[in-house]
Amino acid sequence: MDIIETVEAIDLGSPELYINRDLSLLEFNKRVLAQAKNEAVPLLERLNYLCISCSNLDEFFEVRVASVLEMVAIDPKAIGPDGLTPNEQLEQISIHAHKLVDEQYQVLNEILIPKLNAENIRFIRRNEWNESQNKWLENYFNDELLPILTPVGLDSAHPFPRILNKSLNFIISLTGKDAFGRNSGRAILQAPRALPRVIQLPADETQSGPADFVFLSSIIHAFVSELFTGMTVKGCYQFRVTRNSDFFVDDDAIDDLLLAVQGELAMRNYGDEVRLEIDAACPYDTVNFLLERFELNRDRLFLVDGPVNLNRIQEINKLVDRPDLKFTPFKPSIPPQLGRNKDIFAAIRRHDILLHHPFESFSPVVEFIRQAAAAPEVLAIKQTLYRAGADSPIVAALVRAARAGKEVTVVIELRARFDEKANIDLASKLQEAAVHVVYGVVGYKTHAKMCLVLRREGKELRNYVHLGTGNYHSKTAQLYTDYGLFSCNKELGEDVRRVFAQLTSLGKVTQLNKLLQSPFTLHKGILEKIEREITHAKNGKPAKIIIQVNAIVEEQSIQALYRASQAGVEVKLIVRGICCLRPGIPGVSENIEVRAIIGRFLEHARIYAFANDGNQEVYASSADLMNRNMFRRVEICFPIESKRLYNRILHDLDLYLNDNTEAWLLQPDGCYLQLLHIDNDEPVQAQSEILNELLAS
Repeated sequence: MDIIETVEAIDLGSPELYINRDLSLLEFNKRVLAQAKNEAVPLLERLNYLCISCSNLDEFFEVRVASVLEMVAIDPKAIGPDGLTPNEQLEQISIHAHKLVDEQYQVLNEILIPKLNAENIRFIRRNEWNESQNKWLENYFNDELLPILTPVGLDSAHPFPRILNKSLNFIISLTGKDAFGRNSGRAILQAPRALPRVIQLPADETQSGPADFVFLSSIIHAFVSELFTGMTVKGCYQFRVTRNSDFFVDDDAIDDLLLAVQGELAMRNYGDEVRLEIDAACPYDTVNFLLERFELNRDRLFLVDGPVNLNRIQEINKLVDRPDLKFTPFKPSIPPQLGRNKDIFAAIRRHDILLHHPFESFSPVVEFIRQAAAAPEVLAIKQTLYRAGADSPIVAALVRAARAGKEVTVVIELRARFDEKANIDLASKLQEAAVHVVYGVVGYKTHAKMCLVLRREGKELRNYVHLGTGNYHSKTAQLYTDYGLFSCNKELGEDVRRVFAQLTSLGKVTQLNKLLQSPFTLHKGILEKIEREITHAKNGKPAKIIIQVNAIVEEQSIQALYRASQAGVEVKLIVRGICCLRPGIPGVSENIEVRAIIGRFLEHARIYAFANDGNQEVYASSADLMNRNMFRRVEICFPIESKRLYNRILHDLDLYLNDNTEAWLLQPDGCYLQLLHIDNDEPVQAQSEILNELLAS
């Protein structure tokens, strides 16, 4: 009785039980950066991880920090689930972000550059150029850079220019007068985005090694005086501004979503400033000048020891042909039932087919739509597209289907962050081919991943579906782990048809047979399944929950998982990125384990598995446990009903839960501890195990 009273007395809404989502996201970036220090990872891939951590941090400031700053302006006293006000969040973000940036440049300068040098992959500094290199680079500057560089001298007629988001810029200190007798003392030079940020030196012309590179910033530094004839350059320093890149579309005040998004896109490069990066050698007075111009305080100033745009160094991976310093290439497998049967619809009729990318090829998904486009039996194709990528073979197949006279409907999400422009272009391309294009539902992003093919087979109309946890994007399908399901189950097909009808016709919510759908039944359905495990545990039955997602933020779900832990349910969470839940707290979450996997592939699948007293249920979904996915997006969560297929997913999850090579365990304080196998332990690397198993099958 005392134990029950103690459990009930704990306030599950207490701020001490929640990790701040933005600090959790920075922790994820630390884990990515740790891969750049991991000696078990090939060297050029380590450089990639460093660049990814920098790109992630860019987006963090563009979206998350920008959001907190907006909250400071709107409601500075607002308190999140973790108990922090917006200003307190900014203070903590500044501390952690500065530490992260310092570590990024330390990894570059003290670890990766020396190791790359040892492999004859060199970044040649200005003071190291030989005579031939200097001559070639001077010619390169005069021929390739000088004609397109436009310095702006700062005076009353030339005010401080508008600086593009994340562009490479230089502030130049000058003495002397120009041709018109002006002496402003400062100039701004913006490097065009089209220019490469690293230039490979030709070995035959410069007496260089096979992989010698020079930073664009070094070339501009070396020859910048050519831009200021008759004046003396006292100093030249890189800087970069990050701006608020989220945009707002007033759902209640727009008549045309496409035009509204286009209008906002035009302003994205000039949003409010949220971060300023400057060369650490820049003088104090020049730093202050830039801070004043951008109206930023020093908390959002980052003085860096190296290029201000580290993520652009990622180009090196493509320029250097060193397979020994990269991940071993592999050919994704094809499920045997598809390999044996060229008719994909016949294979699906036999039984449901599960794909696990990138271990298994994405090509069957493309082939599914290609065959649908060509088959005379197919009457209609309906598909959602959130991110499709350039030159998508799926889009090409949809165009062919429409031109062949089939009814093709595509729901395109125009507000897929940072893919808005691509999706606007995609919508135009499809409309030109007579595809019915719908922009989803105003106020709700359409994030569901589904494709429906309607075929006439004899006297029967049959629905075939593909449902996935990831986007219909051939490139990311090679890098992200995701599941996809092919099925012609009658009830499942009818559910998908109803969801499409809802998206295109603005119809009312209808009862679905098998799918859970946000913003209607998904959140409630997940909570009910957690409560069912709690009931089993209280009745003395084995109870277990396994959830694999990208993020856990939503409070009601977290509290439900806390209650499950209190009831004795075994809760295993595999969360790649943000996790606001604190595991291991006595009386609250001691039965919850949270782990993250950081490996060769980006973990992207969403799986919800419930023991259900021996009647195992496994669902795959496009949705994470976040407020936006549950309440502000159209998402689907679909059951994996074949015992053979759900056991396969449970086997994969078991590998992740036993990984002792690429796994990190979340601690109650919000930090992560990397799991390293002891010498006597058998090393388990889940991604490699899954890859090897599927290649061998």
